[in-house]
Amino acid sequence: MELKLKIWRQKNNTTKGEMVDYKLSGVEADMSFLEMLDLLNNQLIESGKEPVAFDHDCREGICGSCSLHINGVAHGPEKSTTTCQLHMRKFKDGQTIYIEPFRAKAFPIIKDLIVDRSSFDRIQQAGGYVSINTSGNTQDGNSIPIPKGDADQAFNAAACIGCGACVAACKNASAMLFTSAKVSQYALLPQGQVERANRAKNMLKQMDKEGFGSCTNTGACEAQCPKDISIENIARLNREFLFSK
Repeated sequence: MELKLKIWRQKNNTTKGEMVDYKLSGVEADMSFLEMLDLLNNQLIESGKEPVAFDHDCREGICGSCSLHINGVAHGPEKSTTTCQLHMRKFKDGQTIYIEPFRAKAFPIIKDLIVDRSSFDRIQQAGGYVSINTSGNTQDGNSIPIPKGDADQAFNAAACIGCGACVAACKNASAMLFTSAKVSQYALLPQGQVERANRAKNMLKQMDKEGFGSCTNTGACEAQCPKDISIENIARLNREFLFSK
């Protein structure tokens, strides 16, 4: 398979970036998207050119590091799939592929396709935790009965990997889906009630401080989320915020 790649190259956050064209051959259908980029980088290095910087870690769809805009869609054309789990069989021989970093004021570019998503960490630190004794007197996880419906919803919210696709998909670069998922996974469980009164308020305050936009109510975040996090969580976040007042 031969491909035409248009990749965003930018030295750092203070320099001007641009789309650079590459032609790549030898791409196999069973390669993952990141393996295709590895192939490109190998060729660039062999020719004495600087490789394309992109973020990755587990390559198993768990860590959320591999966040790329592919042909205008966060994580690419396959629904409910992270970039690292996307395979080249989803593309055609001779196709042109546009590859860009996630665009948001709160996600400044570090280099090329890598962005700084530490703003998510600070939102989490503002309230995404529970007060549980984990040293010497830890309770058994099954000691508190929890309705299955609540447990399932909490588990689904906790599936969020913090990749930032919701922000990249939103025309306002809102982090409401991410924040609501982190609030929901605690709000639905008895272990999360200690900080409940302040959790949503503190996390939303930090979200605004980081420069994320307001929710557009268009549902683009849910549509491009690789873990299918529901926008029902945003409604729950709004209720939790009212409860905190």
